[in-house]
Amino acid sequence: MDLNVRQELKRAGLEPDWPERLQVPIEFDAHGRALPLGEEVPVADDSWRMVHVKLKPISRLWTVAEKTPLPLKAPPRHDAFLHLLQSTAVIYCTAMDKPETDAEFERLYLMLRLRPDGLDCHPLFSYLQGAARLYLSLCSVSRAEYEDLLQRLCKLAQRFRSHPDSTGYHDKMLSPHFGS
Repeated sequence: MDLNVRQELKRAGLEPDWPERLQVPIEFDAHGRALPLGEEVPVADDSWRMVHVKLKPISRLWTVAEKTPLPLKAPPRHDAFLHLLQSTAVIYCTAMDKPETDAEFERLYLMLRLRPDGLDCHPLFSYLQGAARLYLSLCSVSRAEYEDLLQRLCKLAQRFRSHPDSTGYHDKMLSPHFGS
């Protein structure tokens, strides 16, 4: 957790106690391409108040040394994490006017789990990473919990993969829940 980020969001009029109401908007270059995020991440709420905040790498935000895996169903306190990552995926796909494939979601979630502070050529990775960094800046999450939650998202995308270009995860999981 990062108390400085909580304070910055409060100063900007955003509510850090409700991370599921926050979002990571997509930023574009002059040619309409999504700009990958770096240290600073745009954060907006549902009324589109926005602020750019400097976020630490994921590996510096784990707060608890717990090693116990989560139960079969993730505890409700982690719903906001899953919502924030999935809403970020929806925002990105909507902005690009193209759903990503199940295989690509699976790859991105796996990469985010195995190399949380890594880089990837797909701009969506940096937005998913930004959403994870935002959540971990606001809420206490252990490394084991983080890895388990990403593994769940990875497996979910994998379950929908029926062929190389399938978009079932986007079509069935993201669209109905987030209005895309």
